[in-house]
Amino acid sequence: MTALDALDRAFAAEEPFPVGGCTYCYGEEGLAELSRPLHLIPDDLVSAAAGEVPSHWDDFPRLYRRLVPRIIRPLVAGLFPVSEELVATRLVEASWGTWDAPLADALHTLWTAWWQATLRTHPGPVSIRDTLGLITVATDSLRPWLDVWTATRTPAADAHLTALLDDVLFEHEIADLRLGFHGEYHATAELVEWLLTDVRDRVTDSRLDDPHFATIAALAPRPNH
Repeated sequence: MTALDALDRAFAAEEPFPVGGCTYCYGEEGLAELSRPLHLIPDDLVSAAAGEVPSHWDDFPRLYRRLVPRIIRPLVAGLFPVSEELVATRLVEASWGTWDAPLADALHTLWTAWWQATLRTHPGPVSIRDTLGLITVATDSLRPWLDVWTATRTPAADAHLTALLDDVLFEHEIADLRLGFHGEYHATAELVEWLLTDVRDRVTDSRLDDPHFATIAALAPRPNH
C-alpha cells in the first residue's frame, strides 16, 4: 500500500490532455472522457484503454502514463479485468522504463514491493504465474525475481512454488514457457535451472527427477537482454 500511494503521488503530475485516436471504437465522446481528470474517467473506459493496441491512439505512451495509477492499483488487488501479461506488454510498448525518473522509479519500487508481498501471502489475489509474468516482462528480467524467491523462505513462498510447478509442468508447458501477451520473454532456461538448483530442496515433486528434465534448460533459447 505504501508503494501504491507513492505511485499515485508520482503520477499525479501527469495532467489531462486532449486524447486523440481512432473514433471507430469509442467515438468522440470516449476520447473526450479520456481527456478528463484521471479520477473522472469511467472504470470501463480505463480497462478498455489499458488493453487497446498502441496504434489506436495519437500519443499512446502519454495516455498510458496518465492511466497507470488507475490500472496498477486494481490490478495488484486482482480486480482489473485485463490480463496481467497484456498490461505488461502494453507497459513495454509504452516504453515505461524511459519515462521521467520519478515515474519509472515509482513503478520499479511497486514491482519490488508487490513481489515481496506476494511471496509472503498465500493465497494471493493474483496468481503467482501472472504476477511473475508481469514483472518479468515489464522489466525484461526473470532471474532477479527468482533470486528474491530463493531468499524468501516462508510457508507462503513454498506454497506459491508448488502452485507454479503445477501450472508450468501441466502438459509439459515448461519446455517452451513464454511470458507476456505475445510470448516475448522465453523463461524456460532460467526457470528450469533455478528449480534444479536454488530451490530443489524446497520442492517435493518427482517430475523434477526425470533425467530428461535437466536437458530442457540446455536446449531452450535464452532471452536477449
